[in-house]
Amino acid sequence: MSHGTKKDRPVLRLLLIGLIFHLVYIGTVFDCYFTSPVVNGMQSYGLDRGPAKRLVLIVADGLRADLLLSKQPFPTIPGSPETVAPHLRSVVERRGAFGVSHTHVPTESRPGHVALIGGMYEDVSAVTKGWKTNPVDFDSVFNRSSHTYSFGSPDILPMFAQGATPGKVDMWMFHEDEEDFTKDATALDTWVLNHVRDLFHNASTSMALNAQMRAEKTVFFLHLLGLDTTGHSYRPFSREYMNNIQVVDNIVRQTEQSFSEFYEDSETAFVFTADHGMSRIGNHGDGDPDNTQTPLIAWGKGIRGPLPDSNPSSHDDYSAPWDLTRLLRRDVEQADVAALMSTLIGIDWPVNSVGVVPDVDHTRPGYLLDVDGGKTQAEAALVNARVLLSHYRVKHARKREHTLFYKPYPYFSDGETYLSGQMKLSEIEHLIKRQQYDDARQASSKLIKHTLEGLRYLQTYDRTLIGAIVVVAYLGWIAYGASTILVPPSSTGITSRLQAIDLVAAVTLCAFWTLFILQKSRGSFYLYIIFPVYFWHQAIRRFGSNVDQLRKLVSTTHLSGLFVRGGLVVVTLEGMVLAYTHRSIWSIGFLIMGLAWPLFFWPNEVQARNKLLHRSWTISCLATAIFPLLDVNKKESIPTVLAGGVCMLVAGFYGAVRASREWRQLPRTQRISFQRAVGVQCGLLISSMIVTASTALRLRQKLGLPLLNQIAGWTILVIASGFPFLLRIEKPTPEARITTLFLGFSVCFVILSISSEGLFYCSYATTLFVWTEVETVLRAYRHRMILKEEDNKSEVGLASTIEAYRPQADDMRIAVFFLFFVQVAFFGTGNVASISSFYLEPVYRLVPIFSPFLMATLLIFKIIAPYIILSAFFALLNARLHLPPFSLFLVALTLTDVMTMTFFFKVTDTGSWLEIGQSISFFCVSSLLLVWSAGICAIGEILMAGTTMHVSNAKAKKEN
Repeated sequence: MSHGTKKDRPVLRLLLIGLIFHLVYIGTVFDCYFTSPVVNGMQSYGLDRGPAKRLVLIVADGLRADLLLSKQPFPTIPGSPETVAPHLRSVVERRGAFGVSHTHVPTESRPGHVALIGGMYEDVSAVTKGWKTNPVDFDSVFNRSSHTYSFGSPDILPMFAQGATPGKVDMWMFHEDEEDFTKDATALDTWVLNHVRDLFHNASTSMALNAQMRAEKTVFFLHLLGLDTTGHSYRPFSREYMNNIQVVDNIVRQTEQSFSEFYEDSETAFVFTADHGMSRIGNHGDGDPDNTQTPLIAWGKGIRGPLPDSNPSSHDDYSAPWDLTRLLRRDVEQADVAALMSTLIGIDWPVNSVGVVPDVDHTRPGYLLDVDGGKTQAEAALVNARVLLSHYRVKHARKREHTLFYKPYPYFSDGETYLSGQMKLSEIEHLIKRQQYDDARQASSKLIKHTLEGLRYLQTYDRTLIGAIVVVAYLGWIAYGASTILVPPSSTGITSRLQAIDLVAAVTLCAFWTLFILQKSRGSFYLYIIFPVYFWHQAIRRFGSNVDQLRKLVSTTHLSGLFVRGGLVVVTLEGMVLAYTHRSIWSIGFLIMGLAWPLFFWPNEVQARNKLLHRSWTISCLATAIFPLLDVNKKESIPTVLAGGVCMLVAGFYGAVRASREWRQLPRTQRISFQRAVGVQCGLLISSMIVTASTALRLRQKLGLPLLNQIAGWTILVIASGFPFLLRIEKPTPEARITTLFLGFSVCFVILSISSEGLFYCSYATTLFVWTEVETVLRAYRHRMILKEEDNKSEVGLASTIEAYRPQADDMRIAVFFLFFVQVAFFGTGNVASISSFYLEPVYRLVPIFSPFLMATLLIFKIIAPYIILSAFFALLNARLHLPPFSLFLVALTLTDVMTMTFFFKVTDTGSWLEIGQSISFFCVSSLLLVWSAGICAIGEILMAGTTMHVSNAKAKKEN
């Protein structure tokens, strides 16, 4: 095989373009479905005066509504109380209003607090802007208050203080090192309570502070982080989480008591809620109902008391265990809380707010106390309509100015938006003056409904254009890849036909760029359109310059067989799409590969002469098929982790023995060097097992992470992971190189594993090893049969460069197998149905202090490990089949966008937030896996460079 020749440059160019294309086009899903809603230039509106003088917002980070309000929510914990939060429950039953606040994805702290305090939903990609001290670029309740006093986490408070008017928001924050996942997180919550008390104490000795705190329209924000930290560390159904809820309930009670003692009045409104929930495994981020359903309890000045349930009932199966079905449950969207708080203290609403105050609907009671026959509710509804209409006017004006052939939202298309909206507002004002408050609320509700639909219409105005660009681009990529693989480069010069193709491509690109300039489109649009134009230009150019060869190719191809194979490939790829939500399909895939494929598609001679290989393939596939069937809600099992370590030791020992046999002809000193290296790696693996068992025991006993264990864990992980890349052995065999890589990453699957990940890694690597042997035997048999039939000496399918490579019948199947293994490699270390399903407990063995980027890096490293092994085996397979580097991957790359396009059209921004979150995750995961696949193929070629990859191939031919 020839490497690095000039003729290989086209494939490198193709791979680089594909990498950039799929990476860039991940952004299309956000431009199409989730663009930033932030605009400026709106006029602010608010009530002249609210019913309350001050507001206390208490956010219990990571609190689930069901575990707060259910009767006997922790039945598996001996001695657990029937009511875990007696104070808050008494508020619900006697003094306040309650419901469920429905959050949006991503269910993370930043977007959750932005919705609660800013009244708007950031676009889904906003979490990439940062987690901590980045300033917000939108309005908030804090900014509209006379003054805000905030207490809590350094991850949340600064982003609102820096975005508000200077000096308006005061902060008291604990140090970020206090966010230790191995310690009692309730200390974070009691810290907040103590500093609230200190503020009241200081106010009693400072006249200026006392006067400032007694001013109207003040806000007190208590961010209680303990439950989020406890949920990550011990999971929601643990005794620790239950105890933390009790601590939070006590803090709420004492906070209310402190306000009563300091102000000696009843002018305070209290709002208690959460930014997001917590899944059963202690994670959040996706649209799982456990993450999106949070409690909302409001009481105090201006808040109505408990009301009897409505008919039909406001409750469902979710709230049935709460034993509160006799009382009205009033659900809201998370952004509605900002509107409610603004109404309670009579401040201007955040100008970016898209929330709807719950009292707009006159047919259902909201949260406000009716003291004036509904006038306050009607005026709040009118303000709500004004805020949203102002928002719509600004967006409408900008879209009309920048869009050719603009079509306004039909409800406002009967005249100028300002005039038509103003007429509707005037009608509502007239109804309020005539004291027809219910009619005014009904009219406001209708206007709000249409305005929100209009905002969504403007938000998604460019969706059709982006969707069309995406479809044409992905189809163009498939055509471009197919033309590169199937059609050889033309030796003819530039013809008039090719010049016409070039001209059409240039004119098309210029036309779209001109359109984008006139419409002042986002910069990403200019980039998106380049790809489809380039892909179709290259594909048509290549096909057009090789018409004769293309006709010859079609005439010599059995089209019926080709269509059958193509249909099977599409069905298989769509099956992989379905497997993202039906995990058992991965197991079915392994069963088909391990049982049906050898039985029905292996030649009889191959089966007869390779019985051991046949049995090994079937057993390895059946073993790997077990893992997709396991429950994703795993609990820490150190015996299982250690069992995985033992299996990896055995597999590594077998690989070392096999490699040594292949190395018999080499000098003895070289074999000894390899054996010593394997011995060092096995020693590191055993050490990791000992350290992990010790660390897990200490963490379970809540003794914290010993510094010695932390240092030992990091040292072993770093040395073991880097060892295979630093090891220098002259001309190692492929088995030797893969064995060192396998053992090097085995340590990762001990230290960062919670249960069966190490067993999966061992089974997965074994299956790849046997697959490589199987494909080598099948290809050698096929070549021998062709040589016999044609009675010539040319090795069919042998190519030294990608330009000479033409796919054979089996290459498409091998490419599909590769894509299957790519998906399973990701699936084996987590649940592909959720990007938040990777367990954090093992990370605490190395990083006890909250550090999201470092923790994410460790999790990503764990995900990468199986791909390193896959890349090495795939490079070996390319060599054994006498194929140029990347040739099989090019076939896979051409096929896989069938999956990507399917996931793109499955993305939705309507329906349940579980469906929305999953649809985004699926598309991103599918696209990123494709990008990553290109990288691992390159990595595999680099890792296997310098090995004697021809040895195993010669042996396989000899056996056949």
